[in-house]
Amino acid sequence: MIAELKPYTEVKNSGIGWLGSVPTHWHVVRVKQVFFGVDVRSSTGREELLTVSSDRGVVPRKSVSVTMFKAESYVGHKLCWPGDLVINSLWAWAGGLGISNFHGLISSAYGVYRLRDPNSQEGKFFHRLFRSVPFNYELKVRSQGIWTSRLLLSDSAFYSAPIPLPPYSEQKSIARFLNHLELLTERYIRAKEKLITLLEEQKQVMIHDAVTGRIDVCSGKPYPAYKPSGIEWLGDVPNHWKVSRAKRVFWPRTEYARPDDIQLSATQAFGVIAQQKYEERIGRKVTKVLRHLDKRRHVEVDDFVISMRSFQGGVERAWESGCIRSYYIVLRPVTKLSVDYYSHLFKSIGYIAALQLTANFIRDGQDLNFSNFCQVDLPFPPRSEQKEISDALNDAMANIASSINRANREIELLREYRTRLITDVVTGKLDVREAAANLPEMEAIADGSDEKIPAESDSQQSNTTLHNEEPPTVPGVGS
Repeated sequence: MIAELKPYTEVKNSGIGWLGSVPTHWHVVRVKQVFFGVDVRSSTGREELLTVSSDRGVVPRKSVSVTMFKAESYVGHKLCWPGDLVINSLWAWAGGLGISNFHGLISSAYGVYRLRDPNSQEGKFFHRLFRSVPFNYELKVRSQGIWTSRLLLSDSAFYSAPIPLPPYSEQKSIARFLNHLELLTERYIRAKEKLITLLEEQKQVMIHDAVTGRIDVCSGKPYPAYKPSGIEWLGDVPNHWKVSRAKRVFWPRTEYARPDDIQLSATQAFGVIAQQKYEERIGRKVTKVLRHLDKRRHVEVDDFVISMRSFQGGVERAWESGCIRSYYIVLRPVTKLSVDYYSHLFKSIGYIAALQLTANFIRDGQDLNFSNFCQVDLPFPPRSEQKEISDALNDAMANIASSINRANREIELLREYRTRLITDVVTGKLDVREAAANLPEMEAIADGSDEKIPAESDSQQSNTTLHNEEPPTVPGVGS
């Protein structure tokens, strides 16, 4: 379908930098020639609450995670209907806009716009156009403000924006083709995401079974004989394994920070690493401690740190020497052991669950301390076997990580390709009319199930009928 797409044979210069050349039969117009503003308010405040997502456009608020508080009453808030364009004026440049498929309440600060002639204009085409990368750049240029996160798009700036205008039949072809593309790519992405989830689950089971002795990593089978460990989270352990009190294996390091210590960050994702490296990996700055650095705890390589979130993700291994916040607990081994083995153990699902049971969790983010750590007894296989287990797990985890990284990269590349293709189609660089005409009438939903959805025009019509409420006829606002 995509491989057969070709450029239009006859094009002309649009005169617009971000748009470039367009097919000769397309027009270039201003937004105000296609849309007008509407401002209809709720008299009851009981309509469904909607929000604008930069990822998905206009969606029910209950379907996304929103941190803002709900208002006590939504009487007087703006309303939108299926087919209306809704714009978050402070986030328009980053994709905070879209054609709504729903009737409901939106923020009074949002803009609502309606097609002047819905019988000769296809809203879904404009949905794709307005959310495309080059048009987002156009909106960013037209928005005003001191900070990027507070750039405001005014009605007048939006109305004067230039847009391509294909014939109505071609708008519908483009919308249909891109809808089909979205379904195909989402199906593939969801399949890859499911694979990643399964690999993560496999990794956790593999670690838990290996560090608790359920499986002999050398043979891939259970050990010949087991004995009760007397510890609920461990259950039975191999006959030749020992079980030890945690404080006999690890003890708190009491040394304060040294003058040349670098600042470390305790993270669930990367363990205990230099704060600068952590900032580089996450791509943003974190709060630095500038006073009382001498009160911080000294950390050596291969120590373990009980951090603020250890109750969620286990005890963190130190990969570098330095200093950590004073209220963290630094653990050093007091006997010879495989640090790799205990690094896996402290991140296993069984150990984390046992550690959670030692706290009352009166408040979220409760700090764990050494007494909590001491309440969870630890398996202690022979040292040579600890190394065998950790070496096998390191190899297996590397293979799983490689598969996960490959799947994530495939998802990333597909999304980049989809974004590029959408841009080329809505700006007239590729002709999809023939491809759209050959698409099936019924299209499978994105998750690959047997359920079907109707063609896009039918879907939009059924949505409007479902709400059983037509948009009121109102005069243009600010157009």
